[in-house]
Amino acid sequence: MRRIIMLFALLVSLVAGTAAAQDQGFGLGIILGEPTGVSIKNWMTQRTAFDLGIAWSFGGREDALHVHGDYLVHNFSLIPVEKGKLPVYFGIGGRIKFADDPNVAVRIAVGLDYLFADAPVDIFLEIVPMLELTPDTDFELNGGIGVRYFF
Repeated sequence: MRRIIMLFALLVSLVAGTAAAQDQGFGLGIILGEPTGVSIKNWMTQRTAFDLGIAWSFGGREDALHVHGDYLVHNFSLIPVEKGKLPVYFGIGGRIKFADDPNVAVRIAVGLDYLFADAPVDIFLEIVPMLELTPDTDFELNGGIGVRYFF
């Protein structure tokens, strides 16, 4: 876990620039955890966004390609910060895990998303309970930390 946090801090320091923070537009980055891969976020309004993940899942019955999409709603007033923004977000979405028996699940995402005041970068932490629908009905938990650069 310590290595993941160190890598995360390094990534944030490498991509932090001098532009304004982004709570709009398109962001591209990485997520580390379960799953680990590419994270894409597109703001639709000042409070809502669509999040997409294309990643590799190491948990569950077998390792496999994992693709998810979530509709997220952000609350910017729950945790006030002096600099930047720290919204709490929640949302609903779906996941397909391309294993020998493809797995479809409903996702309930909950997380924190720090938006830097002076850089087009965000860092996030999320936990995602899921209800697997196929091939069997089951409960699973995903979670991770990530960083994205906004264009």
